Amino acid sequence: MAVNIDTLIITTPLAKSASNPVALEVTGAQALATLPQVVRRLDNGAVRMTAPTKGASSKSTHRTRCEWKEATYWAMDSANRHFSHQRMVLDQVNSAQKVVIAQMHVKDDDSPAIKVFWNKGKITLGFRRDFDQATPTNSEILANVPLHTPFDITLEVSAAGAAMISATCNGRTGSTGLLQMASTWNSRTFNFHGGVYNQVDFSDSTAPEDASVCVISQLELHHR
Repeated sequence: MAVNIDTLIITTPLAKSASNPVALEVTGAQALATLPQVVRRLDNGAVRMTAPTKGASSKSTHRTRCEWKEATYWAMDSANRHFSHQRMVLDQVNSAQKVVIAQMHVKDDDSPAIKVFWNKGKITLGFRRDFDQATPTNSEILANVPLHTPFDITLEVSAAGAAMISATCNGRTGSTGLLQMASTWNSRTFNFHGGVYNQVDFSDSTAPEDASVCVISQLELHHR
């Protein structure tokens, strides 16, 4: 079945215009129709997302992304279970070998509650238990996740803020177990992100072929 990104928002590594270097954001449907160099539908229904390391970035960062995100923010108590699942392959990763592949972002703040990385062949997590926690708690979810190999990333969060993140690759599964978010998050709203977000700053000397590329073959988002 074709991966449906039509109503999601895609943050691209392309500039809004020649005079505005901020990253262009469009719907998934627009990206598929007009930006095949960064978002492309494959013959099998999967979606290929490409983020050259050097390109347009958001706000004041020097890090590019080709990332989907939910168009609507949600409160934790708006559903019993919030669920995000991607099956994906990383075809290429930037020279630093570190890329964000999934997030649970919070509105009006730059620091997500949950950030999942592919880091030199390992799936790792940055988790902020408290909203005002300056430095996330880092942990490893699953090792030995090579390039060119399908893997699954699942984020689940309950109405009460009990979160669990799991990864599966080649028949092996790793999980965080339950991670309880503090009550400081209760007044906030969130959205899920996925795709590739480079974790290396670009500069004038960044090689044009340096990039991160993923192919997403399954994508499920539920709030029930």
